[in-house]
Amino acid sequence: MRIAILDPAAGISGDMTLGALLALGAPLAWLEGLPGRLGLSGVGITVRDVVRCGVGCKQVEFTIPEQPHGRHLGELVRLVERAPVSEWVRGRAVQAFRLVGEAEGRVHGVAPEQVHLHEVGAVDAVLDIVGAIEGFEQLGVEAVYRWPVAPATAILLEGVEIAAEGPAEGEATTPTGAALLRVLTTGAPPARWRLVKSGWGAGQRNPAHYPNALRVLIAEQAPEAGRVILLATDLDDMSPEYVEPLRQALVAAGALDVQTWPVQMKKGRAGFRVEVVAPEELSEAVTAALFRHSTTAGVRRWVAERATLARRQVTVELAPQVSVRVKVLEQPDADGVRVKPEYEDVLAAARALGRPPLEVARVAQRDAEALVAKSKE
Repeated sequence: MRIAILDPAAGISGDMTLGALLALGAPLAWLEGLPGRLGLSGVGITVRDVVRCGVGCKQVEFTIPEQPHGRHLGELVRLVERAPVSEWVRGRAVQAFRLVGEAEGRVHGVAPEQVHLHEVGAVDAVLDIVGAIEGFEQLGVEAVYRWPVAPATAILLEGVEIAAEGPAEGEATTPTGAALLRVLTTGAPPARWRLVKSGWGAGQRNPAHYPNALRVLIAEQAPEAGRVILLATDLDDMSPEYVEPLRQALVAAGALDVQTWPVQMKKGRAGFRVEVVAPEELSEAVTAALFRHSTTAGVRRWVAERATLARRQVTVELAPQVSVRVKVLEQPDADGVRVKPEYEDVLAAARALGRPPLEVARVAQRDAEALVAKSKE
């Protein structure tokens, strides 16, 4: 499973996050097209390669034309609810704006939806929040974790570990950055992961004694053989359309696998069983997610042993700037492998190439098999 780890020791903001995502390979064309998709015409985007205390970073800056008036948070929420983005992005973006509204409302004594942002700030906030969340989707990230964050607005970071001894000066985390941490991340990284790539997004200031930048790591969570916890519950009072959001929440909490199947429950009611495989160290967090995101009143848990094939990943390029990650599973015998293209990458490549996903998957599998065979020569 592909994960991201945020390292906000020097703080976090929306533009820092966008810069790091571009450094990690999120397409520039995607970001340039974002204002138009959101109905925010006339916005310019400048991306620079800059250095922060010896560290190479991407810096993102929006040029926003004069706006006729500011906007209330309620208006921004409605804008996001109408935006042509996935449900995963929309839900988190709306949640982020509501968190900002609640925090500002508590400070100023107004209802959250009545919190007012000035003209440029309102547009900038929409681009930062929607862009940062959708950027992780562009990179195929399934779960986001965090290390301790530099100081920020206390209300928005309630429940988030603060890096009290970090290098940053003053309030290094913006309200937008704090809201992104709250809606995207689920705590500290898992115990075992393999680094794939890292990228840095620059902040506006350039102090001499520390890099004012956000580091984002892309990694593969390493599935290991050994003890796992199995969680199971049966549901007959939850609409099946909410099973996929439940699965996403469980994976974000650290689940290794989630399965569902229909069951017959008492009094002849039709229901379905949810069974989850979780690492021992994350079983409590996954259990909490199961309670929070489903209608269950009880969860069964037991310990199991599992064996896994050794695995790695290769990337095949189907066209300029169009690539697909392919999982390679090593069979017990030295020469045998199985390859499987990553589903989200196949869909993204199919959209970019204008070809059927099944056809793209076959080409990616063929190219990956050839690449693996060549590596063994």
